[in-house]
Amino acid sequence: MRRSSLRWTIPLFLGLQVALLWLQGVQIHRQNQVLQGLRDDIQTLADSMTSMDQPSGGYAEEDQFVPSAFQSPQSPAKDEKQMAVLGAQEEQDATAKELQASRESGRKAVAEAREAQSKLSWEENAKKADETRKVQAATQSWQRWSLWALALVAVALGGRAILRRRG
Repeated sequence: MRRSSLRWTIPLFLGLQVALLWLQGVQIHRQNQVLQGLRDDIQTLADSMTSMDQPSGGYAEEDQFVPSAFQSPQSPAKDEKQMAVLGAQEEQDATAKELQASRESGRKAVAEAREAQSKLSWEENAKKADETRKVQAATQSWQRWSLWALALVAVALGGRAILRRRG
């Protein structure tokens, strides 16, 4: 009688041990995913801090531009007779046009930089989502196989117990 109780307790404890090891593996895998996410966040933060430190990067040039609301309006001279040189007004017009063109160029560059940054942000988010889907698919596949293997072991042990009782 003592021997028959050992026949079912040993496989039961082995099965429990396998189940506990599986749970431990799941927890370690989850912790690994969290650590990878934290590592990616820290890397992104470090990259953004590095790009902000560079003088030629990102939005550092945007601060150099003054909005047109705060600029003094350009008023043409009322009396052209007061001009000492006839070409002075033309020079001022050319300078004003050049200044306006440089402002427009600056605005266009800032807009393009923002658009490029938003595109990169979208691409990075899509890349992260794709990586997350791959990790989840890999996790679900091995979990599915391990559950099927555990079910098969349980069915085999149950069938063995039934056959031993009959025989």
